[in-house]
Amino acid sequence: MSGLFGDAPAEEAPPQAGAGLFGDTLPTTAATPYRVLARKYRPTRFEDLIGQDVMVRTLRNAFSLNRIAHAFMLTGVRGVGKTTTARIIARALNCIGPDGQGGPTATPCGICANCTAILADRHPDVIEMDAATRNKVDDAREIIEAVRYKPLQARTKVFILDEVHMLTTQAFNALLKTLEEPPPHIIFIFATTEIRKVPITVLSRCQRFDLRRISAAELASLFTRVATAETVAVAPAAMDLIARAADGSARDGLSLLDQAIARMEGAEVTAAEVTDMLGLADRQLVFDLMEAIAAGDVRTALDITDRAHAFGADLGTILTDLVELVHMLTRLRSVPELRDGLALPEAERTRGAALADRLSVPVLSRAWQMLLKGLTEVESAPDRRAAAEMVLIRLCHVADVPPPGDLVRRLTAEGTTTTALPLAPPQSGGGARAISSGGAMAARAPEPEALTAAPAPRLANFRDVVALCSGRDPTLHSHMRHSVHLVRFAPGIIELRPEPVAPRDLAPRLAALLLAESGTRWTIALSTALGEPTIGEQGDAAELTRRDTAAAHPLVLAILEAFPGATIGKVRDSAMDEYGLPATPMALGEPDMPDFAPPDAEPADMMED
Repeated sequence: MSGLFGDAPAEEAPPQAGAGLFGDTLPTTAATPYRVLARKYRPTRFEDLIGQDVMVRTLRNAFSLNRIAHAFMLTGVRGVGKTTTARIIARALNCIGPDGQGGPTATPCGICANCTAILADRHPDVIEMDAATRNKVDDAREIIEAVRYKPLQARTKVFILDEVHMLTTQAFNALLKTLEEPPPHIIFIFATTEIRKVPITVLSRCQRFDLRRISAAELASLFTRVATAETVAVAPAAMDLIARAADGSARDGLSLLDQAIARMEGAEVTAAEVTDMLGLADRQLVFDLMEAIAAGDVRTALDITDRAHAFGADLGTILTDLVELVHMLTRLRSVPELRDGLALPEAERTRGAALADRLSVPVLSRAWQMLLKGLTEVESAPDRRAAAEMVLIRLCHVADVPPPGDLVRRLTAEGTTTTALPLAPPQSGGGARAISSGGAMAARAPEPEALTAAPAPRLANFRDVVALCSGRDPTLHSHMRHSVHLVRFAPGIIELRPEPVAPRDLAPRLAALLLAESGTRWTIALSTALGEPTIGEQGDAAELTRRDTAAAHPLVLAILEAFPGATIGKVRDSAMDEYGLPATPMALGEPDMPDFAPPDAEPADMMED
């Protein structure tokens, strides 16, 4: 090559490796930037994607049959491969093969100009846009304008919109027409973690793929392959911890593995190092704590938490681990076949199975509810450790308290009482009756005659008239129940004293309803006499009587003593009508109250097996 004046330039001497300014030797360094594992081992082919077999199979078939949609919607939790899949689709659409003659393929070559440019994120026809920051209608108009032009280099121009749910309503509306009928050289690929926030009008124009959360076993296998490629030894227990902490996200797990390798002190990454890095409690420690709680051993439980706190574990995190363990134990208890599965670690198969055999589902459910409530307390408490310890102490103290159902069965065992709280008068032929007290229930089976008892005559009393209004005129029924006092009732004649809140047309409305329903003309007279209490007041008084009688019964007293702080919620009796009164009005002077077991009945020993 000639120089500026046509002469041949002198060849430049190659730089002397290590030659300094004064002839001294400088150290040679290769400035190679480090790439984190999540980027270095990012999948570049469909077969590299793990845990997404259904989507991969569908896309492969679409390319082989040349039935490629013009718009894709990829949804799933973070780190499962949404954007990675979008880039693989872009390469598959634009790969031209090593010879430059290839067409769209499900197995892009990775070496042609289009493949290498897309892999390097510098292809002019593959446009990635972060909808979280560029979400206005003007940004959508830029896309619409760019759609008009054909690709500069590739076969297909691909628009990848990440976090598409962040687009404004106006931006979505601006894209609708283009998205429905794009030019043949345009493909849209949307990715989102919040599919419910995407308008249905957009979803209906896309082919949707739901990328599932990757299982811990698949993640552990992936991380093991990466560690092998990096020539790093990772203990299997440590790998399991990382896979569990990744929570279904390959990217999160690779980031954690990167961090664990960076802090490795010995020949391999150990479970203790990962536990310390994640701020987790050791799995065996969580099992020890659960066993102490199940035994009601407060001292041991607090000793365990003291050791965990000394090692830097957050007690709120320990409660979260306990929640996870209770869920796992409940599954093992409910479905014993899960113990034979290979997906469970050894600790879950051995110690977990033993705990599941000891703890019943009601006990586990109670622990679950208390832990969830405790987690809320920990988050709002000024001292997280103190709040977590209070939760654990409560769990230990209720460990030996039987569930309400077991307690009632003990108290109503043979020799306790003659019957299990018959709440209705014997002469009423009552059906099944129950009393609720802090979740406990005692009941007896319905008597046969209750099933065949004839219904009360229609409109035989004032309550029948009030019940007739229910469902036909709800407003009238409410006033008849709460705003009307009965003065006199006789066939065809009703004398009432309405309260001031009752409507003025109550009498003609009631007369019209009775005429329509019974075919008989009724006389509705208004009076100033005092009359009876309203139906609502009578029901409230009867309920108060039942509650007082129940509260004095020995069995109920035993239940309240067994469950400190429990209260009688409501006394239910199927012999009562919807107003809480006997279905058949009592004779004059007959007490309107339930007939409980004899007050001198002795309850069973609460701790008796």
